[in-house]
Amino acid sequence: MAEEIARNAHLASTVLKTLSNDERSHALHMIRDGLLQAKDKILSANKIDMQTAIDNNLSSSLIKRLDLSINGKFDSMLDGIIDVANLDDPLNKITLATQLDDGLNLYRLTCPVGVLLIIFESRPEVIANITALAIKSGNAAILKGGKESLNTFKEISDVINDILLNKTKVPNNSIQLISTRDEVSDLLSQDKYIDLVIPRGSNELVKNIKENTKIPVLGHADGICSIYLDKDLDIEKAIKIVIDAKTNYPAGCNAVETILIDENLDNEVKSTILTSLLNEKIKLHIEPSFLSTLDSQIKEKYQELIVEATEDDFSKEFLSLELAVKQVHDVNGAIIHINSHSSKHTDAIITENKDTADRFLKGIDSSGVYWNCSTRFADGFRYGFGTEVGISTNKIHSRGPVGLEGLVCYYYQMRGSGQVVGDYLGGGGTRVFKHLSLDPKNITL
Repeated sequence: MAEEIARNAHLASTVLKTLSNDERSHALHMIRDGLLQAKDKILSANKIDMQTAIDNNLSSSLIKRLDLSINGKFDSMLDGIIDVANLDDPLNKITLATQLDDGLNLYRLTCPVGVLLIIFESRPEVIANITALAIKSGNAAILKGGKESLNTFKEISDVINDILLNKTKVPNNSIQLISTRDEVSDLLSQDKYIDLVIPRGSNELVKNIKENTKIPVLGHADGICSIYLDKDLDIEKAIKIVIDAKTNYPAGCNAVETILIDENLDNEVKSTILTSLLNEKIKLHIEPSFLSTLDSQIKEKYQELIVEATEDDFSKEFLSLELAVKQVHDVNGAIIHINSHSSKHTDAIITENKDTADRFLKGIDSSGVYWNCSTRFADGFRYGFGTEVGISTNKIHSRGPVGLEGLVCYYYQMRGSGQVVGDYLGGGGTRVFKHLSLDPKNITL
């Protein structure tokens, strides 16, 4: 069964990538309209999943990710589909052109990765996000949602399947939606047909997938994001940014989890920043040596929100209104700490000193490094990608929020007029290659 699903996806991908950009974009508009018409049914199904999650005592962070009605998430999902449809065609772009000899030209063109296997937990909007990105980029996709979103998953998938089958030129099996765990296990062995696995979920999910497949895996596990507060910061900026990074959506993988404070920062400023966080009901796990210097009035007033940090707290994704707090000697100390504890997701510095900021930006080994702004900006929509398949902390192919560009690779196309290697030096002949660079912008194939 798994082999058939994977093989059908592979065959569909060979046709999907030949559709025009207009045909692929039209399919996305149809999907968006279909989901809008089915909004009430989808949200009703989502309420059932939400109640089941509550009844089963699932974590509050998972429940928030599951909820499609919160903060206009459903409408944002639909907007994301149209944003992707309106993006430039990512396929068949010439990125290199070389004249090897008269009448013999080499071109490098963008093309789809092929077949994507996306496995996700909680977030039912991922179905629409991935479907939009896959179709626009010419990739076939196999999607597996978590059991906690089964009812929502079914309603959305029924709409998408019906639309693609009856109102578009997208070939059958371009988007396949599966619901059983056994199928996932078998699909992870289909490296002959599946080109890339994208897990979206818990650390355990990502680790399990990486350990059980030969297929390349794109994604990240934890989102352990840190913000360093430098001695030369602007206090108003610092407070606003840190509060946003923690409270805007605590369950997000781009929410800040660790605050590092320059020990040279004025003590009154430190107290003001920490008090601002405590006033937002944020529980602070403070390093013991720093906690011992904290104003006793603050510790007494907020005793229920202040605890002594353990070493594990600085390698932890709280996904709630909690922060690990530590003092460091300077920006170099912050860089060493982050590169030792970070999950290579997104980290930020708050300072008015450009030299210090540049040192931080160049020194941090993460997929996103920010200066004077919230880590919550780490998002495909906010980057202008329309939406994203996820955030990658890999160091090959794609890093950070992965949109259309992360779902294409390239191939080489050569156009000749009867040439053979035997005519050239190195192949037995005497002809010499010209290897003249051509401007891709001036070439139409």
